[in-house]
Amino acid sequence: QVQLVESGGGLVQPGGSLKLSCAVSGASLDGTTVGWFRQAPGKEREGVSCISSSYGITEYADSVKGRFTISRHNGNKMVYLQLNSLKPEDTAVYYCAAEITPGRSWCSVKARGYQYWGQGTQVTVSS
Repeated sequence: QVQLVESGGGLVQPGGSLKLSCAVSGASLDGTTVGWFRQAPGKEREGVSCISSSYGITEYADSVKGRFTISRHNGNKMVYLQLNSLKPEDTAVYYCAAEITPGRSWCSVKARGYQYWGQGTQVTVSS
C-alpha cells in the first residue's frame, strides 16, 4: 500500500519561503510520478507541480513558475516542494499525490491518474 505524508507547512509572510516535504512509502520513486496539488477554501483543487518517475522531468503550473521548485531524493523516498516569493494567493492546503508509472518520462499537473494522496499540509501566507 502506497502512503504519503506531507509536512513543512506553516504561516509565512508575503515574500517568504517554505519547504514542503512528502514522505513516500510502499513504492520506489524511480517508478512513481509524484505531484503537488493545492486547494484553497471555496476553490477547486489546482495542480502545482509534478516530477516524473523516469529522469525526474518536472512541470509547473503557470501561477508558480519561477517561484516553486520540485525535487526528490530517491534513496530517502522524499519529494520536496520549495516555495519562494510566496504570495497571499498561495494560501491553501497542499497535498502530494502519487501514480505508479514505471518508465514514464513525463508528468502533468492536469493529469487525473494520481491514485494515492496524502492528508495535506496547510500553508498560510499573511502579514
